[in-house]
Amino acid sequence: MVCKCVSAPPAVRYSIFIKGGVVSAPSPRNGSGFNPIEFDLWCNVFSLNHAVRLPKFNDITFSFHTDSMKFLNNHPSKKAILTMAISLLCASSPLFASDDPLALHEDIPRPEQWSKLTHGGRFMDLILPAPIHLGLETDTWGAEAVRPRDIHNGIEDPEWSYWGGRSILEPDGTYHLFICRWREDDPRGHDAWPSSQIVHATSKRPTGPFEVLAEVGPGHFPEIHRLPDGTYAIYHFHGAYLSEDIHGPWKHVTREDFGFPDILFGSMDVREDGSLLMMDRIQRVLIKEKDSDKFVMVNGKEVIPERKPKYAYEDPMIWKTEVQYHLIVNDWHGRVASHLRSKDGVHWKEDPGEAYTIDFDRYEDSTKVGWYKYERCKVVQDQHGRPTHLHFAVIDVPKKRDLTKDGHSSKNIVLPLVVERRLEMLDPGKVTDKTKEIRLLIKAEAGFDPRRDVDVESLRFGASEAVDYGGGCKAVGSAISGNDLVVTFDASGHGFTSDNFAGKLLGKDAKGKLLYGYSRLPWVDYSPYVIDKSGEGKGKP
Repeated sequence: MVCKCVSAPPAVRYSIFIKGGVVSAPSPRNGSGFNPIEFDLWCNVFSLNHAVRLPKFNDITFSFHTDSMKFLNNHPSKKAILTMAISLLCASSPLFASDDPLALHEDIPRPEQWSKLTHGGRFMDLILPAPIHLGLETDTWGAEAVRPRDIHNGIEDPEWSYWGGRSILEPDGTYHLFICRWREDDPRGHDAWPSSQIVHATSKRPTGPFEVLAEVGPGHFPEIHRLPDGTYAIYHFHGAYLSEDIHGPWKHVTREDFGFPDILFGSMDVREDGSLLMMDRIQRVLIKEKDSDKFVMVNGKEVIPERKPKYAYEDPMIWKTEVQYHLIVNDWHGRVASHLRSKDGVHWKEDPGEAYTIDFDRYEDSTKVGWYKYERCKVVQDQHGRPTHLHFAVIDVPKKRDLTKDGHSSKNIVLPLVVERRLEMLDPGKVTDKTKEIRLLIKAEAGFDPRRDVDVESLRFGASEAVDYGGGCKAVGSAISGNDLVVTFDASGHGFTSDNFAGKLLGKDAKGKLLYGYSRLPWVDYSPYVIDKSGEGKGKP
């Protein structure tokens, strides 16, 4: 494929031309899809690998307004801008409007070894069936695969299309969801998302139903956080809304003023020292130290699995527990997500198995729901940082087929998770091949008494690489310690190497249900990653 940029007449902001292909040049988009400003803002999102989606064309010419040409030539993401133009072509061309839904995604073959994972070895095993609030309904919008369903799960409204969104729990027991939406009857259909508005909704249950209280303002892909100083921050693609109260009023801060002018927001969390760790839309890591007014990129490359096409990854969701950082990234083209972990939020390792895909969603009565896509995953966390529920943006048909007033739309659902157990390794020394035993403390908490709620004989502990496949250390004894339980393991088969920064526990509770948890390793240094004084993103763990 040959790509070329040329200047265009002053009246033309930008356009796309194809030579050697079958599609004629589309005109500038008049109010539909991306407007010129959004085009500039989106130019950083895509990697050059998106270009592989157009193998049929021999020659492509891009035409830009003169001002855009100057912007393009001076911009560090020049290749990404070209890729964005190709993506716009894919979105607007009839060549890609096939009636076959399989043309809009590609099933990605799974590694053969994943078939050997034990239950609990993949993140998707932690996702539980959804509770049914007021029954399942058939007389509602959506394709047959999503009916019947509980319309009271999460948030949905036939007048609005919802996307993205995350909730947090306040001390009064109310869950506050900040989510974006646009009118379902918008002539652009799903392509109206660039005009989405962020709204505030609440519920007394984590799974909803959520009721909208107020509009916050324009924005897409919102993520609510409570910062160390007590301020609430709703991050979105182009900045953040700040308030001292969860109910507002909200003050908008641009990306430039908040310190990330050249990227699109992906996900964020607060580090141990109160500084901020952010991932942009393509999974590059940035850190904003407490005394700094800007985010510094600390790794110039995307944090993504190497085994799949790189262009397809988006929707990062990062969260930090007492033990480690977690990350879920979604392969939108393959409709499967991956789970990664890190001790510092900068250096990541991928866990085997799917984080989620399209065939896991079901209710407690075993009724299955088959949304076409599950995206924009966001976690609900407890006071220890552990995820208790997952928010998903879901849509019943391919996005380009969600048109105005057509009986198709999108919503947000909430699914419960198996909650991680709090663990502590009691012996301070490093586990080696000479280690005979490992003692692990399983901590009691509200609703969980390890003295009676744990099937000790089922437990395995060690490196995740061993435990996820049914290996690891076997439990050989237990003892009560106050309200807690100390389990002793035969250390043989622990699997720990220098690459490990957490131990994993898998087993069953007294009712035969999945029990799991992670512990820190006493010999590992968990100090926050430090940026060097030059501010160029180099540092040390």
